[in-house]
Amino acid sequence: MAYYNNNNRYNNSKENMPVKIGISQGDINGIGYEVMLKCFSDARMMDLCTPVLYGSSKVLSYHKKLIGANDFSFVNIRYASQAEAGKFNILNIIQEEVKIDVGQPTEVGGKLAALSLERACDEIIGGHIDALVTNPINKKNIQSDTFNFPGHTEYLTRKFSAEDSLMIMTCRNIHIGIMTNHLALKDVPKVVTKDLILRKLKVMDYSLRRDFGIRLPKIAVLALNPHAGDRGLIGTEDDEIVAPAIKEAFDRGILAFGPYPSDGFFGNGSMNDYDGVMALYHDQGLIPFKLMSFTEGVNFTAGLPYVRTSPAHGTAYEIAGKNKASAQSFRNAVYLAADIIKNRREYDELTSNTLKKARRESNVDEDITSELQREENHESIL
Repeated sequence: MAYYNNNNRYNNSKENMPVKIGISQGDINGIGYEVMLKCFSDARMMDLCTPVLYGSSKVLSYHKKLIGANDFSFVNIRYASQAEAGKFNILNIIQEEVKIDVGQPTEVGGKLAALSLERACDEIIGGHIDALVTNPINKKNIQSDTFNFPGHTEYLTRKFSAEDSLMIMTCRNIHIGIMTNHLALKDVPKVVTKDLILRKLKVMDYSLRRDFGIRLPKIAVLALNPHAGDRGLIGTEDDEIVAPAIKEAFDRGILAFGPYPSDGFFGNGSMNDYDGVMALYHDQGLIPFKLMSFTEGVNFTAGLPYVRTSPAHGTAYEIAGKNKASAQSFRNAVYLAADIIKNRREYDELTSNTLKKARRESNVDEDITSELQREENHESIL
């Protein structure tokens, strides 16, 4: 994908005007602020987007000193509409001082992560920003009466009233969908139904077309059991549920194939033969993905009405504040958000024009048919 070709990213043509990207701060005690600082210290990033951080200028100043980014400049704004192009903008969600415990999960860190995420989501719903890049959260300390979700994906699906969604881990040309998100392994066989497989394949197929610009995507579906059940010897789910779902999806026009045992599939490089891979549970997809792209990968939520990306790493408390965090995954999340906005606009324009053309042709056909009927009626009267 183009968003990993850094040499071609920086241009300021009128056709690629910077998009306004909202950023949730994530956990203030993790590496979120550090990777943001490192990413946007390169002023060329401002040619790509106008960043708006929903966070705290005081927290940012603290992290600036911590990693020695003293030359990093920013502007404070009250509304996203005030965001200045070419500048790093901060919309302060709090004004008071907060206690920062770098490298430690705290109650304050969880509350501020939730507050930032909620504000950024409200802003994208209101049309004030074009896309959302979320910094890592601690999935435990963020829990509250208002945030009772296992992760970003589930929260955003509910917040944006999406019918369905899919976590897609992506890097370069690898796109791995995670069918069951953050679900305990013991519960996976209970929820992997034919209906679920069909729904998630539909989301992935449409996303690969609209979001990634792949015209006829081929999707490989991984097996639930080792060796795809070995013809029922290790389990029957792949023969009785997964394979029939894949066939039905194919019959509906989705180029889905499988099920493939995941060990051999990734071991022999078969993932390179497909545009997308559907993993049935978290670690089945995340382990090979992070082995291939630990510092580069991006988490994208397909199926949402708005564009949301995130670095594929977590809060990384163990290296927080030590100036060791790589900004590449965060940078790629920004690249991807901008690319998907562009791809969606092009896809929607193309499909809209195709639909209008089809309607015009249909109207012409109707007009010709009506005229022929009138002529036939006229001749019968004569």
